[in-house]
Amino acid sequence: MEPEIKFLSDWELSKEKNYENRFISTWEQFSLGYESEQWTSTPSFDGLLCQNHLSSLELFSHQEKTAKRVIEEMDGKAILADEVGLGKTIEAGLILKEYMVRGLVKKVLILAPASLTGQWAKEMNEKFYIPAVTQRKTYVWEEADIVVASIDTAKRPPHRDIVLQQEYDMIIFDEAHKLKNPKTKNYEFARLLQKKFCLMLTATPVQNNPGELYHLINLLKPGLLGNMQEFKTLFKERGQEAVKHIVQKVMVRNRRDQTGLKWTKRNVYSTYIDFSEEERTFYDTLFQLKKSPENMIHGFTATTLLREACSSREAAYMTLKNLYEQKEISNTLFEQLMTSLQSISSNSKAEKALDIIQRTNEKVVLFTEYRATQLYLQWFFRQHGILSVPFRGGFKRTKKEWMQQLFRDRAKVMIATEAAGEGINLQFSSTIINYDLPWNPMRLEQRIGRLHRLGQTKDVEVYNFAVKQTVEEHILSLLYEKIKLFENVIGELDTILASTSYSSFEGYITDALHSSDSEQEIELKLHHLSELMQQSN
Repeated sequence: MEPEIKFLSDWELSKEKNYENRFISTWEQFSLGYESEQWTSTPSFDGLLCQNHLSSLELFSHQEKTAKRVIEEMDGKAILADEVGLGKTIEAGLILKEYMVRGLVKKVLILAPASLTGQWAKEMNEKFYIPAVTQRKTYVWEEADIVVASIDTAKRPPHRDIVLQQEYDMIIFDEAHKLKNPKTKNYEFARLLQKKFCLMLTATPVQNNPGELYHLINLLKPGLLGNMQEFKTLFKERGQEAVKHIVQKVMVRNRRDQTGLKWTKRNVYSTYIDFSEEERTFYDTLFQLKKSPENMIHGFTATTLLREACSSREAAYMTLKNLYEQKEISNTLFEQLMTSLQSISSNSKAEKALDIIQRTNEKVVLFTEYRATQLYLQWFFRQHGILSVPFRGGFKRTKKEWMQQLFRDRAKVMIATEAAGEGINLQFSSTIINYDLPWNPMRLEQRIGRLHRLGQTKDVEVYNFAVKQTVEEHILSLLYEKIKLFENVIGELDTILASTSYSSFEGYITDALHSSDSEQEIELKLHHLSELMQQSN
């Protein structure tokens, strides 16, 4: 029996009216809408849909796992704290792309150091096909969906009010450890930003004390750790494990040895240098002055001068000149020190650096703590036919990018201050000279991580300079070598120090240097610190 099929005449009329009034859709419209609804309403967020749009991007397992965890378990609010060189920018881009594909994110603000804004925009566009633009004009904040800017620009008038009015779907903070202090304008500005999702990128989530981590998490998820007093009580009563359990809800920290990736070697050489007779005399004079009760040079200033004397006479001269102009030292003392300083005719450290540079065919990144030393080394290398480029925090973004390009294409050496220790990628170089050793191991790892990172195809050679019979020798031999800080990334050093009366690694060393009457006493105190750290590993 054949079924009887009838078409009601009023259906055709009703259909036309519904099309006109958009009550029903064409099959094509329905199919697109249904597919879109499936994507945006997936309750479990199982898998990354964005990978279908990123076929040319090479992703590593730890990066995919991080993106899934942040989206599925952390509700898009996380601290990405991988060790330096593991690709936190890729992880952030992957998370952002996933939310965009699902239709959950449109308006985005990426806040990065000024020198890195161009690099961020480039990577988002080229690797993820995300149309990010760097902030150049005031109107960009409102007209562009995805803006990359520095927080220093965003927080200033006339930008501040415009930015704070925006309702962002996602905000990404690069180098987020710089927001650790709640008393700064940067922290207050970050707290006021309107956001639905938030990513905070840092390789050093704890630099001075656990309180810094508390403030970062409080920006991300206010109230998660209670107030500061409640957090301190928890830390005191239940210990680091209890705090770590809570922190794991918002922080992902991948380590090199957990990724399963094959890394090039990191070859570390401790290079001990003998002072010339004149350099030794100047250093010893400063050390004796530190102990003199009638001396006006004391505390942090005395420590700074001793460190500068290990770097270059130019660095020490600038500090002495400032002290004299501010009348903090007498004419007699200034003349005595200047006479000793002017007798120095060579720089033993610079000569050793020159020897290493001349013996290698690789490009070299040299780190110094002082701008005066940086300028001197540029001149010194030029006298020996070696082209070098400087890199420091005071450069504008375009100049930093230019210096990086010159180093890649022409110069053999980049002479950098700490500005190059953060953010920039220098894996086309494979030799690093720590001309002046930082007193914070976190900063040291950031330096090395500029070269020893994903994409590095050569073994990385690390030369660590220390002048014999100075505080540098004690730090290198007793701390860095003994607990193998160069080979093993230690991320919890300052948490160890939280059990002492010192809030930071650097604070302990500064006090040890200032309160000691001899090199032997300094050695004893630093030995105590190394024992404390070894027991905690």
